[in-house]
Amino acid sequence: MTDPLGQSQVIPYLKGLSALGHQISILSCEKRFRYEKESKEIEILLKANNIKWFPIFYTSSPPVVSTLKDVWNLKRKSKEICKNEGIEAVHCRSYISALVGQALKNEINTKFIFDMRGFWADERVDGNIWNLKNPLFSIIYKYFKRKEREFLTEADAVISLTNNAKLEIHSWKGFENVPITVIPCCADLEFFSYKNISKNEVSNLRTELGIKQDDFVLSYLGSLGTWYMLDEMLDFFIILKDKIKNAKFLFITADEPNLVINSAKQKGIDINNLIIRRAKRNEVPIFASLSSVSLFFILPKYSKKASSPTKMGELMSLGIPIICNNKVGDVSEILNDGGVGTAINNFTTSQYQLVVNEIDVFLEKPPNLNSDVAQKYYSLKEGIEKYNKVYQKIAYS
Repeated sequence: MTDPLGQSQVIPYLKGLSALGHQISILSCEKRFRYEKESKEIEILLKANNIKWFPIFYTSSPPVVSTLKDVWNLKRKSKEICKNEGIEAVHCRSYISALVGQALKNEINTKFIFDMRGFWADERVDGNIWNLKNPLFSIIYKYFKRKEREFLTEADAVISLTNNAKLEIHSWKGFENVPITVIPCCADLEFFSYKNISKNEVSNLRTELGIKQDDFVLSYLGSLGTWYMLDEMLDFFIILKDKIKNAKFLFITADEPNLVINSAKQKGIDINNLIIRRAKRNEVPIFASLSSVSLFFILPKYSKKASSPTKMGELMSLGIPIICNNKVGDVSEILNDGGVGTAINNFTTSQYQLVVNEIDVFLEKPPNLNSDVAQKYYSLKEGIEKYNKVYQKIAYS
């Protein structure tokens, strides 16, 4: 819960579900350094919303053995919590926790919700974390793909982030009729609202960052790493800069600035046209509001059928057009439906030029259009209600 993802994609839902009368206990694995820094604030927040929190510490080494240790600790602690708190249903985010939920269902007859988030085992392979040429990783991959099918079959409810993943699962033999509820990575649309942005604050931040009033700002929001294609995004900026001379590239990220700077230098990009800043969560809306357009390219691997980029709803609610790539979750369908951005088909100069030549079309559209599409697809309120229906269905089944 002390990770940014826990604070944006777990706690907001649980606050809403608690307000609807559900009694919630959280069992989470925490990184020690984040726990020491963030735990007091999280404890206060959860207590204020009548949510009980049972943190244990995550271990990362040695590989495989540490995961087995974490699963054992989760099983032991979860049984204790279920007994003491009278838990009726266990809501498991992703595959490691699903191992625990499946075991609890079989051993003490709790209901099991498989909130799969994505094709986790395939993500490990697509992200070059598990090399299947290594016999150990090949065994682990096959084990989790087998468990994946067990989770889908045995769970009392299954939740997917995307319709694309749901369609993929329904294409598997024997899984055509598995009930799946689609709940994307929703956003707090009141917090990320263009209506709440102060023009004076935006103007002051522009001055602080050296961005002129008429500069075109291409932005990137979030961490860089396994899935995000930095080189291709910089290549896009080169094409953009060739047409829009006053363009700047703003990176709103907690990652090391040299990661961007070194790649940019190799491509001959003037680093004076780059702005790299870290922003706390409460600062993200104002920083993102500097954007003329926001960009992200994600490796279009098989596992990405199940991905729902958290930043989509946030940026759209701020009225910011988006440029991304297709073959990632439902992003193409959503952008095409709303006309609030575009998803490229391939990472080529000609494709970049095509988008750059049409960029004025997105800039002419009013911010409320983007915000309305965000409301349609990424409403936190709607996400909470979908989870509530799942909980209620399980409670009365």
